[in-house]
Amino acid sequence: MIKIIIVLSSVFLIASCDVANEVLTQFETVATTPQANQLTNDEVIGGLKEALTKGIEKAVDVTSIVDGFNNNLEIKLPFPEDAVKVKEKALELGLDKQVNEFELNLNRAAENASKMALPIFKDAILNMSIQDGFQILKGGNGAATSFLKNATSKQLYDAFLPKVKEAIDQVKLTSYWNPIITKYNGVMKLTGGQQLNPDLNDYVTQKAISGLFIMVEKEENNIRQNPTARVTDLLKKVFGYNG
Repeated sequence: MIKIIIVLSSVFLIASCDVANEVLTQFETVATTPQANQLTNDEVIGGLKEALTKGIEKAVDVTSIVDGFNNNLEIKLPFPEDAVKVKEKALELGLDKQVNEFELNLNRAAENASKMALPIFKDAILNMSIQDGFQILKGGNGAATSFLKNATSKQLYDAFLPKVKEAIDQVKLTSYWNPIITKYNGVMKLTGGQQLNPDLNDYVTQKAISGLFIMVEKEENNIRQNPTARVTDLLKKVFGYNG
């Protein structure tokens, strides 16, 4: 008799557990449906802007310090591409020190300009209009950064250029450049070669903006892929959304 009671009790317990598990499964299913975690357009746009704002703040933090560009191989400004012949000739003429100092101060100009760029980038981020927010959200790594780049590059360039000019003057970049280009063009004049003098303001501006966007994209991708990087409730909701 006791054995029968034990068996019946076990059957009832197992059945009760099955029912409980079924109820729990149904509850979890309801709780994780898109309706329970539905995002509004305002939340999507707000989340994207917040992520990009944090991205540019992080980008400026790591690029505007001494050696922020110079010691980062991803974004370090090299000798201007259209003046590689100048570098080669300068090295032949024994101007190694001048070349090295010039390349260092190219990066110093970018670092100084980045420091002044934060409000410019923030305004561009906060004022952008995103009509296809969910598409950007689900677009994968770099999607929001690409959208921002396409939407603001011209505006950023126009606003950034005078800051670069100020930075170039501050680090006295042309004082390192002039001996190199003067020596090179003097040789070219004697040999009938093409004289060069690239626009350093344009070069540094383009490279500095490009470098900043590289760092912004890294931060965006970090937020997409790493839940611990979503430091606010809105970021957690928007970038944790699977609907």
